[in-house]
Amino acid sequence: MRSSPLPRMSRRGRVTIGVLIGVFVLFTLLGWGVNAWTDWLWFEEVRYTQVFTGVLATRLLLFLVIGLGMAVIIAGNLWLAHRVRPQLRPHSAEQATLERYRMLLSPRLGTWIALTSAVIGLFAGLSAQSRWSQWLLFRNGGSFGVKDPEFGVDVGFYVFQLPFWRYLLGVGFTTVVLALLGALAVHYIFGGVRLQGVGDRMTNAARAHLSSLVAVFVLLKAIAYVLDQRAMLLEYNEGAKLYGAGYADINALLPAKEILAWIAVVVALAIIVFSNAWMRNLVWPGIALALLGVSAVAIGGIYPWAVQTFEVKPSARDKEAPYIERSIKATRAAFGLADTKSKGYAANNLVPPANLATDTSVVQNVRLLDPQLVSETYTQLQQVRGFYDFGPKLDIDRYAVSGKTSDYVVGVREINYGELTPQQSNWINRHTVYTHGYGLVAAPANQVCGNGTPYFVSGFLGEAAKETQGCSSPSEQIPAQQPRIYYGERMEADDYAIVGQTGDRDVEFDRPTSTGGEQYYTYTGEGGVEIGSFPRRLLYAIKEQESNFLLSEAVNDKSKLLYVRNPRDRVEKVAPFLTLDGDPYPAVVNGRVLWIVDGYTTAATYPYAERVNLQAETADELTGRGTFQLARENVNYIRNSVKATVDAYDGTVKLYAFDDSDPVLKAWNKAFGGELVLPKGDIPPELAEHFRYPADMFKVQRNLLARFHVTDPGDFYSGQDFWQVPNAPDAPDGGVKQPPYYLFTQFPGQEGPRFQLTSAVTPNRRENLAALISGSYVNGRPQLEVLELPDQTRISGPVQVHQQMTNNGDIRQQLNLLSSGQSQVQYGNLLSLPFGDGMLYVEPVYVKSNSQNAFPQLQRVLLSYGDGGSYVVLANNLSDGIKQLVEQGKRAPGGAPPPSSGGTNPPPSANPPVLNGELAQAAGRVQSAITEVKAAQASGDFERYGRALKALDEAMAAFQEAQTAANPSPAPGASGSPPASPPASPSSSPTPNG
Repeated sequence: MRSSPLPRMSRRGRVTIGVLIGVFVLFTLLGWGVNAWTDWLWFEEVRYTQVFTGVLATRLLLFLVIGLGMAVIIAGNLWLAHRVRPQLRPHSAEQATLERYRMLLSPRLGTWIALTSAVIGLFAGLSAQSRWSQWLLFRNGGSFGVKDPEFGVDVGFYVFQLPFWRYLLGVGFTTVVLALLGALAVHYIFGGVRLQGVGDRMTNAARAHLSSLVAVFVLLKAIAYVLDQRAMLLEYNEGAKLYGAGYADINALLPAKEILAWIAVVVALAIIVFSNAWMRNLVWPGIALALLGVSAVAIGGIYPWAVQTFEVKPSARDKEAPYIERSIKATRAAFGLADTKSKGYAANNLVPPANLATDTSVVQNVRLLDPQLVSETYTQLQQVRGFYDFGPKLDIDRYAVSGKTSDYVVGVREINYGELTPQQSNWINRHTVYTHGYGLVAAPANQVCGNGTPYFVSGFLGEAAKETQGCSSPSEQIPAQQPRIYYGERMEADDYAIVGQTGDRDVEFDRPTSTGGEQYYTYTGEGGVEIGSFPRRLLYAIKEQESNFLLSEAVNDKSKLLYVRNPRDRVEKVAPFLTLDGDPYPAVVNGRVLWIVDGYTTAATYPYAERVNLQAETADELTGRGTFQLARENVNYIRNSVKATVDAYDGTVKLYAFDDSDPVLKAWNKAFGGELVLPKGDIPPELAEHFRYPADMFKVQRNLLARFHVTDPGDFYSGQDFWQVPNAPDAPDGGVKQPPYYLFTQFPGQEGPRFQLTSAVTPNRRENLAALISGSYVNGRPQLEVLELPDQTRISGPVQVHQQMTNNGDIRQQLNLLSSGQSQVQYGNLLSLPFGDGMLYVEPVYVKSNSQNAFPQLQRVLLSYGDGGSYVVLANNLSDGIKQLVEQGKRAPGGAPPPSSGGTNPPPSANPPVLNGELAQAAGRVQSAITEVKAAQASGDFERYGRALKALDEAMAAFQEAQTAANPSPAPGASGSPPASPPASPSSSPTPNG
């Protein structure tokens, strides 16, 4: 008996290796088991266990089927190669060298084959299990009811079937190549294939085996050519700069693919026949493979290139026109643009109309509060405790209060664990005491107090706290029966809370009391995983790597664990197939605070549709500042199919079908039992009132409409009528886009005010206004509308308007005064509002002191009408600004712009007039007031600064009266206003602006 060529390992060594492997496997399985068990408990809590079991079962199925299938095929080919090895091998130096390897492999050949196949199968299975979403769509997908324009195949094949077929084809290629390489290695080691010696270099059995594998590879290539014909409708057409097959693809590459498929079949048969049944050598099979390669280059490469170069390029506009039309239609259908209502808007009125002052549909609803800027104001005035936080950006919603619907700036007072002091941050306080926030704070978007702060109408912590909040309503106008916030946007992954106490003592901090103390609370909701038993506490101690779950008395037999507390993360875990909007928003619905999250179904294989990157298309000035950045996902189909809600108190997640005609949503719902998503009819009317057009989807649609509003193929090819989204008006050089903004307003052609998302666009590489795009809901259905201005409009775009308003001589002087010393000017949303066959621009102006804990206060409103520079005012409030605009329009002779249009001042006289009497006294008073304002700013005394601004207001008003009395003609600065309003006392009543 021959001994093994390798030395045997000692018993101690084998035991050591076995123990190490066992420990590794134990900890791996333990970690996987703990995560799986806790995930099951979490899904059981939210009552979506079908998602957990469905995804897990699908992953295991794909892992086993693909992994075992590849392992069996590889092992079978390795075994077959050894089975047909020659029993007698000629003596040669090559065979002598290989003998040592045969001695190594032969005694444990089965083990080597099993080990090699298992490793390959393991990696194949791991790769396959990640394709669970493709398989579920493949298994449950249906019909779109739309056929592609070339083959007449339903779009459902491309969305549901094609991706998984291409994956399976890739698995087939990988399996055949690995089997071929493995079989060739075994044949070589055991003498079936020789490089040296006399006679044939390959035995008949080895030749039959290897040639069969090569033939299978070529047959798979034939199948690939067939699938490639369908996939051509998804490729980029360089000639037209669009997605989808173009002229050369359809007329040259498509028939080439079909020819190559038949050639591949013939080559596969030739390999089998010539290698085994006839000549029994590899010369003709090699020639056949070479023929396939040459054909692929000549027919599939050179011929389409020649057609593109010599036939298409000289007349691309005409040749590509039918295919450009296909791309336009497919893109508009895939992204929900087909039903966009476009309407011309002349915008030929450049003079402010008189009815601006009496309008109730547009002017009255102008939003002055910027949700990004006033977040600091909310925090400072409504925070009460340092660990409360409203986030970097608030949200816009609408409510009906006292029978009147208007938009409100809303924010949730949440716990920000990052702001806890070191004393408050110990484990007990962090996870059992500071467990929740309190209240949804709201203020009308078009109304502020006299000192420029929001007029709060909800979210009060108590009577004593309300008295310190300054300007507010006497009672809750948007009451929430359960105002406590256990789930919110400020929650991170490790911000879990342990609630539920024994006895009568409450330990969770709730809110301050009117006596200056603190009120405590015990959670009574249904949310949370019960962790009262020892096994549960041990389980989560391992998961969180925290021994206090076992040792702390704060964890008792009634304790519950609340985790995955961010509403967006919560919905994403329940519905992993959805792409979620980056801006969840809160709403009070039937007395409960609910987070509303928009969910999108997407696809990347809609034929002829434009492909976009969601992260790039949705990025703008607000990305990462209160909104989540979307992943780098390339899609060419999107629907806002789901409206998800998360209860801020108990974490209940509900998924409502919003687009109930979406085939992708139907496939996903079917994949998880058919009851995962609630039907649209189950949406409570009170909830539907707070649905808003989703921002990220609107950005994608807006960006596409910038090109795909052009439906004529010839005009599209020339690209002369394309639009672009302007940069942020107050930072045009920053390279970030102006975000769309929510308005409750009425546009031309609309029957009444709507809550709509709006964006201005300008012509490509120009700054004048091209169109206004808005998205809203009409009878529960999404509606995109475009107000398109004439090509040669004089109306300026947002960037131009901001520059013209802020560069106006009178206005620049006042803005410089506001921003001098210890304060800075910040600009809010620049709103573009069509009115009276013209364009009204409104931009709130905030002033923020540079002192510590200062916050922005609305002090002025910039307004412009017409072409952006002719009629411009800087007013104390919207009402005054509208009146001043109307007065400017009345003074314009024959409707012409006033003499100071464009922000230029009349040249100074060589001999300036001498001020006498009351006018001189008024001028001196203004100068003294300006000096006091500067001194107050330098001192950092905010109260003194407010008094100084009030005095300056009065001085400038007196100067204007004296000027009018001395010279009845209007003064150049008559459009301006005093630079500040006096700060109001806490008990002052609100002053509506508009």
